[in-house]
Amino acid sequence: MKNLFISFCLSIICLSLSITSIAQSVDYSVVSVPEESGLDFMMMTSSNDYVCMPQVSRTRNNITWLTNKIIDVSPDGLSIAYLSYRNNTSNIFLKDIQRRGASVQRTNRKAVLDFAYSPDGRFITFSETVGKTNVVFQTNATGGFVCRQITTGSRDYSPIYSKDGKRVFFARQEVGSTSIWSYDVEGNYLSNYTSGMNPCTTDDVDVMLCVRSNAYGKGEIWRVNLNTGVEECILSDVEKSFSTPSVSPDGEWILVVGSTPLHAGDMVYWNTDIYVCRIDGTRLLQLTYHAADDLSPEWSSDGKYIYFISQRGSQDAAANIWRMNFNVL
Repeated sequence: MKNLFISFCLSIICLSLSITSIAQSVDYSVVSVPEESGLDFMMMTSSNDYVCMPQVSRTRNNITWLTNKIIDVSPDGLSIAYLSYRNNTSNIFLKDIQRRGASVQRTNRKAVLDFAYSPDGRFITFSETVGKTNVVFQTNATGGFVCRQITTGSRDYSPIYSKDGKRVFFARQEVGSTSIWSYDVEGNYLSNYTSGMNPCTTDDVDVMLCVRSNAYGKGEIWRVNLNTGVEECILSDVEKSFSTPSVSPDGEWILVVGSTPLHAGDMVYWNTDIYVCRIDGTRLLQLTYHAADDLSPEWSSDGKYIYFISQRGSQDAAANIWRMNFNVL
């Protein structure tokens, strides 16, 4: 999986010389490909929104990407929050989903990495790079720039609230490992649970999902019971890597980013696509097939749509937020 501490990239991904020719042949101006028939794609942002594109790195036999969550939908379904790079800073901006007009800046920081809404929509928790550390903060979701610092002196990222809003889970990178921690909002204390990254909460406050790397360096989705300590790998593949899990509002599906091999003669060009599986890890389905990278997927508040970042539909491969319908039965 990609090391967290890399800068966001607004342009096309960096490629090794062995696969540059394949990348140059990608027609990014195409909105969809035949394999995506039945899906309706709508571009939610424009070039003036300066949407951050998670950095992707490729070699001949592998692909890694920044797995952090950098878009989220407000619980009321009215706004989409995203990370934007402007004036040499990365900050959270909000856009009205229906009107899709000008965006409103929500944080006034230097280097925000990722973020998530609280279940009641009142707050946003985010991580920011500060010197050689990453710090988790909480701020009001609708007004003001006052931030409450939650962690300090560590490399913390990927914060997300528990469904009852009482805890903020996050990943902490330490020497040789990454583990899942939580901050108790009312009690003001930290707890360490298990190894992993990309924490994802579920309707059961005692159960969460996370990502771990297997012996081959591929990302797997794990389910962890924080109460009993039972841990189970629910999604794994010997060739593909998975990250960024997100549970559907009805609790039936898990949305993930997965790596996909595209074959060009005797060469393989690895791509990132959007996948979905049942809550127990079964019935894995690939949703997107475009040669552009599709990343950071998030459900709409009613579960009818999926929002994600992609370079598709742009002649110059600029990143934008796209929406597609979800109608898998």
